[in-house]
Amino acid sequence: MVEQITAMLGLLGVLSLLCQWIGWKLRLPAILPLLLCGLLLGPGLNILNPDAIFGDLLFPIISLGVAVILFEGALTLNFKEIQDHGRMVTNLVTLGTLITWACIASATHFLMDFQWEMALLFGALVVVTGPTVIVPMLRSIKPKSELARILRWEGIVIDPIGALLAVLVFEYIAVAADPTVHVLHALGYMLGIGIGFGAITGYLVGVIIKQNLLPHYLKNAGVLTIMLGVFVGSNLIQEESGLLTVTVMGIVLANMRGIDISDIIEFKETLTVLLISALFILLAARLDSDALLNLGWQGLVLLAVVMFIARPLSVWACGIGTSLKRNDKWFLCWMAPRGIVAAAVSSLFAIKLESLGVPGANLIVPLVFLIIIGTVVVQSLTAGVWARYLGVGSGSSQGLLIFGASAFSRELAKVLKSKNITVTLADNNWDNIRLARMDNIPVYFGNPTSEHASNFLDMTGIGRLLVISPYRQLNPLVSFHYQDLLGTNKVYGLNNIEGTSARHQLSESYLARLCLFGESVTYAKLASLISKGALIKSTNITDSFSFDDFIARYGESAMPLVYIQAGKVNIYTGPADKLASGIELISLLPIEAQLLAKERALLLGSKAADQLAQDELSHEAKAKPGMENESRQAD
Repeated sequence: MVEQITAMLGLLGVLSLLCQWIGWKLRLPAILPLLLCGLLLGPGLNILNPDAIFGDLLFPIISLGVAVILFEGALTLNFKEIQDHGRMVTNLVTLGTLITWACIASATHFLMDFQWEMALLFGALVVVTGPTVIVPMLRSIKPKSELARILRWEGIVIDPIGALLAVLVFEYIAVAADPTVHVLHALGYMLGIGIGFGAITGYLVGVIIKQNLLPHYLKNAGVLTIMLGVFVGSNLIQEESGLLTVTVMGIVLANMRGIDISDIIEFKETLTVLLISALFILLAARLDSDALLNLGWQGLVLLAVVMFIARPLSVWACGIGTSLKRNDKWFLCWMAPRGIVAAAVSSLFAIKLESLGVPGANLIVPLVFLIIIGTVVVQSLTAGVWARYLGVGSGSSQGLLIFGASAFSRELAKVLKSKNITVTLADNNWDNIRLARMDNIPVYFGNPTSEHASNFLDMTGIGRLLVISPYRQLNPLVSFHYQDLLGTNKVYGLNNIEGTSARHQLSESYLARLCLFGESVTYAKLASLISKGALIKSTNITDSFSFDDFIARYGESAMPLVYIQAGKVNIYTGPADKLASGIELISLLPIEAQLLAKERALLLGSKAADQLAQDELSHEAKAKPGMENESRQAD
């Protein structure tokens, strides 16, 4: 028996990784291959029977897994960020949640003959969408940036809100089902323990992090251990209060000032990916296929209510007073796939409610899986066609993600932004990110290859990556990650490789992409030129002022960077790029190039000199404090 359990745990790990990889490779939500895998192993082939294999351990495994999932989701619920991401997002996660909840609960009560308590619980379980299903769909569909941003942040924020709502309804049902206690007294005691204990422990953990009372290598493990201890302790004090406690604890941590929880979020997300994947296979394997089929036409009508009534009503009500157009709203109406959080929480609640003998508890899981299967399959297959029909696609992705927010990258980003080109700077150096924010440049602070980045880094409108950073160990990882995401020919890096031994350790495909701005251009060279007063400017290359004229004016030291032709952004990679007329060239001009241009202008006359000075002033990227330090670090 021990060997069988060990083998199944190993199989779950391998299958979880395989399903996540298939979802990533096919640009589909990982929930689809996970669902198919669980159904195949469980009801299909009867290979995996979680109840028989794990026995009494199954409930603790699911319970602890759900606790980690809810805590990780709550860590992302920063109330300030809700306000920062627009009125539509705020409306959807507040008014929209209530409308969706009321519609689904009412339909469940009348169609499935549920008691109102169970109908309200089911409605709370399926209001959540979640980034794990939304983000892969957005990458495939590529709607315009405003719509992608709304959907992405709705999924991030509504996860913990919906889970908290479901926990509250569940606790009311659990208390009401116990005839030995007074409902209001017990519910008040449970809420007091959950909210009070969660808030206190969240604050204390925040103090521990802020005061650096744990060494860095113990911080992530310490927070996880404390969270699990709090979950168990809360349940010992008051049964069923643990989920509320860890959710409140995460929300308090997310909204405390002066603490950095980005490392914790990244660690929890990595853990959550494994937990979610394994849990979902287990939960799908437990699904009774007969119970799913026995839902009949009522279940299908309920699915139709969720997709065609609740969501459109929520979107149109929340869209009142916003700048969204009619087609934008119709697109948002069709993008609300349910995720793994609903499946995990519903399965846990179903087990507990069945033990309490609550009527209808055995139907909760099949209904939730029906909504998940229906929304994910139908919407992932049709949303792209719907977006093209409505004309809400972003078109060709001309934007740039630049890894490395050095002085050079910031100045290049400012010039590109002035040309209405989408630019985002990513860096794990806070000083660089802070300076970029002061210039109003969109940024991502952290490792752009992390799971956190896959959910929070806005890639809308971005089609290429420029690696302009001094992090020689991280650069190849970032390049390989985004070659898979964007395409091999959409990733460019600087030629920072020194020595033949270093080159032999890297693949030829990677080395072939180290041609950004030319094979001889390195990070140290760019940083040095900027620190010495080089500027970035744009120049129109026309029939009357060709690229040869440009070189004649500025000399061979002028460095082409990017050129815009017919609305398309092109990256300069060397002399092989023919810079013909009809382009707008963005280039880096060292001091000697600027002096040469001024000397030539003086020879041509004072009028030409004035025009040149005015042209350079309009596009100038002046050196800022810290540039010289960057140059020294690079050298």
